[in-house]
Amino acid sequence: MLSNLELIREFVDQSIQKKDILLSNPALTAQTVYKTNQLTAKSQGVIATANLNHPTSEFLVQPNSSYWESINQTLLDYSYLIKGEIDNRGFYHYQYCEVPKGYQMHCTQSVLLWRAWWKYRKQVLRSTIPLDLLIQNRDSWYPIRDLIISDGLLYIKTLGSEIAIHSEDLIIWLSKFEINFSQEKTEFAQIDKNLAMQS
Repeated sequence: MLSNLELIREFVDQSIQKKDILLSNPALTAQTVYKTNQLTAKSQGVIATANLNHPTSEFLVQPNSSYWESINQTLLDYSYLIKGEIDNRGFYHYQYCEVPKGYQMHCTQSVLLWRAWWKYRKQVLRSTIPLDLLIQNRDSWYPIRDLIISDGLLYIKTLGSEIAIHSEDLIIWLSKFEINFSQEKTEFAQIDKNLAMQS
């Protein structure tokens, strides 16, 4: 019998491949209903859906579900992230987003980004363009230059702007995997090129 996490992974994987699904365990059921894959928690109802007719794979996920963290992490593993606010039915909308090579995606409360920042801040403050932590803004990834907390708000400074968010809000960010120096130089040149093209 599949564990909850294995069933969630199968739901996501089959939905991305646009395949029908029919799986169940004592807590969760994944099934196809009218060309939509649905993940249902027996105690909570529908907690995630994926429309198989949509040209690109997209997911709707109920954030109040007790399975949200597992679904969210699974979608992050497949490079799907939250787009926008909760819709009028109470679901987050997830879309595919390409993650730069050598980075891991996170979707956490912003206070966890603050904790990661303290680990990297000395390296970041020494480098010209810090590449250890990136944040998404206007559908592009930007290096974080500085983080400041004041009056319950987190101020994130990037190369071109400053973003203010509440410490409990969800935020999408990237942290760098440990990679060797030659890869780092190549990525630095690519990000430099992207930044030059955007300015």
